[in-house]
Amino acid sequence: GSLERRRCLYLRTGRACCQMVEVLLAALILVCSSVSCGSAGGYTGLPALGGIYYYQYGGAYSGFSGADGERAQQLDHRFYLLKLPIARAAMVVGGCLLVFPCVLILVSVLQVPWHFPAWLLIECTLYTVIAVGTVPALYYFLHSLLSIYNSSVCKEREQLYQSKGYQGFWCSLHGAEIAAGLLSCMAAMAYLLSAGLAVRDYRTVHEQKKKPLQL
Repeated sequence: GSLERRRCLYLRTGRACCQMVEVLLAALILVCSSVSCGSAGGYTGLPALGGIYYYQYGGAYSGFSGADGERAQQLDHRFYLLKLPIARAAMVVGGCLLVFPCVLILVSVLQVPWHFPAWLLIECTLYTVIAVGTVPALYYFLHSLLSIYNSSVCKEREQLYQSKGYQGFWCSLHGAEIAAGLLSCMAAMAYLLSAGLAVRDYRTVHEQKKKPLQL
């Protein structure tokens, strides 16, 4: 009926579009974080003996023998364990950022802001807090990764693979981690925009509430 049509109309508003962009950005952040967690830093290109699949199935150790092969596996495992906590934390944050706008879309489709306009101010506050909190969170994420890449484990691992002529094991941020940082910055800007749109919608609802006969 008309009520369902009014609910669907929300999905065409600027605030809903911004929230859907936030869902997309959060999903991409989650994917990039999972890549950082799941990759032990193997091959990143097809010319490097078949790419990362070759590495994951053990082919990357074909150039090693004896103690060098065992040492390479140990260093890979230690390096993976170093990256695991920060990668998991990034995945948790990405998952929360994915759920948050979905909940807000559902709340708005159910017309909660119309019946309880103060919700829009609460939404604005939450968006502002998340946008501001993204800055220290991103700093911690990048600082932790750089600390891991500057560790003795990573340096020794890099030297060991380079001694065998392998490429792609450099101690530096890789593409997925850089992408996660850039996407986080974009998400923070989207949150600030959503906060401003929430305030605008609050004023609109407040004015319409004063003129019920003209609705």
